[in-house]
Amino acid sequence: MTVIIDTGCANLASVRFALQRLGDHPLISADPAAILSADRVILPGVGAAQAAMTQLEQRELLSVLHKIEQPLLGICLGMQLLGASSEEGAAPDNPIRLPNLLPLHTARLKADGQPLPHMGWNTITPTEHPLFAGVVAGDYLYFVHSYGIAEGPLTLASCTYGSPFSAAVGRGNIMGVQFHPERSGAVGARILKNFLEYPA
Repeated sequence: MTVIIDTGCANLASVRFALQRLGDHPLISADPAAILSADRVILPGVGAAQAAMTQLEQRELLSVLHKIEQPLLGICLGMQLLGASSEEGAAPDNPIRLPNLLPLHTARLKADGQPLPHMGWNTITPTEHPLFAGVVAGDYLYFVHSYGIAEGPLTLASCTYGSPFSAAVGRGNIMGVQFHPERSGAVGARILKNFLEYPA
C-alpha cells in the first residue's frame, strides 16, 4: 500500500488520481501508524515552506518522517521539505529549518532574468537511477516553483532555467522530484510507476 502523507496541500487528490491510473490504491493519511506501515510513502507539497512546516508540526508528523525506512518520494515542495533549510520567506542568513532528512538547502532560483515562478514544461537530464528507468535526457516534465536546490552529490536529475538546478535528488530510500509527475503526462506516469516498483 502507498500512503500519501496528508499535509493539507492542494495536490493530494491529483497525486492520488495519478497513482490510481497506474493501478495503485493509495491512502491519504496523517496517521503515523498508517504511514510507517505503508509499502511506500509520498510527501506532496504545494505552497510555501513555512506554511508546510506548520502543517507538519500541527499534525505531529516531523518525527514520523525520520522513522520512515521504506521508499519515500517528495514531490515539488515535498522534495524541498526533505532538506535541512530553506530561504523561502526568510532571510538568507536565517533560513527556515526543515526536517533534514537530506543535507540540502533550498534557495531562490537563479533565473538569469527569466520570470519567476519557473512554470511550465522543461527538459531534464536524469542520471542512471531506478526512479528514471525509461526516461531520457530531453524528456519534458511540468514545473511550478520559484525556489530550488542546487546541483550536488545527491542530484538524480538536472534541469536548467537560467541556471542549472536539481530536478530530482535522493539517497538510499529517500527521493524527491521538483517537478509534478502527476501533471507530466506519460513521462511523469513512468516515474511514478518506477517509484511504485522501487524495491522496498
